[in-house]
Parts: sequence; structure tokens; C-alpha cells
Amino acid sequence: MNFDINNIVRENIKNLKPYSSARDEFKGEARIFLDANENSLGSPLTKWYNRYPDPLQWSLKEKIAKIKATKPENILLGNGSDECIDLLIRAFCEPAQDNIVIVPPTYGMYEVYAHINNVPVKSIPLLPNFQLNLDALAEEVDARTKIIFLCSPNNPTGNSLHREDIELVLNNFDGLVVVDEAYINFSRQRSFIADLADYPNLVILQTFSKAWGLAALRLGMTIASAEIISILNKIKPPYNINQATQELASKALDNLKGVNAMITELVKEREVLASGLKQLPIVQEVYPTDANFILAKVADANGVYDFLVAQGIIVRNRSNVILCEGCLRITVGTERENKELMQQLQQFAAATV
Repeated sequence: MNFDINNIVRENIKNLKPYSSARDEFKGEARIFLDANENSLGSPLTKWYNRYPDPLQWSLKEKIAKIKATKPENILLGNGSDECIDLLIRAFCEPAQDNIVIVPPTYGMYEVYAHINNVPVKSIPLLPNFQLNLDALAEEVDARTKIIFLCSPNNPTGNSLHREDIELVLNNFDGLVVVDEAYINFSRQRSFIADLADYPNLVILQTFSKAWGLAALRLGMTIASAEIISILNKIKPPYNINQATQELASKALDNLKGVNAMITELVKEREVLASGLKQLPIVQEVYPTDANFILAKVADANGVYDFLVAQGIIVRNRSNVILCEGCLRITVGTERENKELMQQLQQFAAATV
């Protein structure tokens, strides 16, 4: 691997002079803010929401950095991980020239944002065991490939990609390798954050939407070298994380014990649900999972899905996704929700005998 960030960042981004917001132009504390044309009288909600938030969210990043064992300058916060994905493609991929690699079945937004930015997509499916096809990757990656997106634990399959395979890609690819760890908190696998110093081309995505239970806040994390983060900071919107989100996320970070308790409970419920699904005659396979969901292959997936919808229970029908034919993706719910799901599936199974 011969990684040089100057070889992959877009030329116009190299030369871009980023927008300088009012709050970027001074350091330290201030008592009176007359710089950003805000409403000095306050707002209908609270006095403090009339002010623009910290554009770089330093206080929040410091808390995150302590928990993640990294540094604040290695973190970019996005309006959900989706914004982080968009920023990476916009910064490093020349439209209509460069390409990204995805390994389906995988999270759909990598491809969506590539298309939005007019960036071609090379699709290299996983092997039948849901692991990387390293031979195909080596064959398909070319000089215009700037980013490889790997989701581990993977969505929608739930399994973790072999760590040694990801390391092999990192060691042999001169572009960015993005490891999306949205579900890492539900896994016993070690995060790649600890390996940042060893791989200058490594980018990690994490989120507050899953284990932290803050999906409504739309807060995602990009964790990478300070050099990569500085480029992303050049093109992100000046105030992309609102004040209320910063405050609520900061409050959540003070309750790590509560989050860990929720993770423990969800993992326990995951095992109970997986065991129950395996007993159903309509379930053909329950795939191993390191996430907060289960991928299950069922007889008549469309029929099961429609039946559950009629009962007011919504799962994800993944039958139209490569390697997931006949599969439903089922999020682990509360104990009560899981029991009700099982009751309805048993009723469906009994009616089809």
C-alpha cells in the first residue's frame, strides 16, 4: 500500500477555500455575540437556541473521543452517517471519472450517494458465506477507484467480515477503505478505531442511531486521520449539527452505563428470538448475526411479510436483494414485541400446514 492523500483528493477540493463562519473567526470565550446576525432577543423556545451552534462541535467531540479512545481532531460529526458518506464521495471522487466499490448485499446509501454525485459504482458481490470475494476485488479495482465501502457487521446479513480480509484490503489499496461499524456495539469484534495509526487510508463510520438509541437525532461519526478529517471539514455545511442535537447527544454520553445495559438486553433478546425462529417450520435458515437484527430465510417471504403487515408488524423484506432471496430482516424488539412477532409467525405457519 502506497497511500498518499494528495493522489486521491479532488483537485478543486485541494484548492478550495472553505466558508468561514462567524464562529470560526475567534478563539476563546465571549460574553456578547454581535457577529452572526442572529436574533439577539432569543427565541420562542429558549434563549440559547437563537445562537448558531459550535460549527465543529468540539465539546461533544471531546466526550466522544474519550469513549472511543481517539482524539477530537480525528472525528467529524455528520447529520447521520449518510452525510458522512456523501462528504467522502464528494471530497475524493471526481464525478464521471473516479469510481467507488461496494460489496452487496450491503447498505444501500453508498450507491445512492455515488449516483447523486455522478460517480460510477463497481459492484463486487460477497461470497455465498457473506464474506469478501478478495480475488474479484483485486481484479476489479482500478486506478480510478478511490473508495471501497465495507460494512461490518454487515447490513442486511448481520455478520462481521473477516478482520484479516479487511486488513488485506487496507494493506493493498491506495485509496480510502471505509469500514462502516454502525452495528459494532452489538458485536464481540474489535473496532478498527484502534488501528487508525497503522492505516492512513482507513476511515471508520459509526452512529448514534443504533446502540445509543438516538436515531431521531440524526448523528453520525466519521473517524479517520486528522488529515482526512480536515478535508471533510472544508466541505461540510458550516453548522451541520444543530444545538439541540449537540446537547442531547452530550447528555446521552454521560450515561454510558445505561447504554451498555441496553446493549446487553438486546443481545440477550437477539439470542432468544433467533432460537425461536429456528423452531418454526416456515423458517429455512437463521443466519449468524453480530447486529441488532436477524436475517432469516423463510418459505414464501412475500406472503409472510404481507401477513405481518396486516397484523401491524413491520419487518424488512430483503427478497429482492442479491444473496438474500427469500429473506426477511427482523430487528430485535423488546421482549413483548418479539413474543408477539413469534405468536403471529406461529399462526401463519399453522395456517399453511
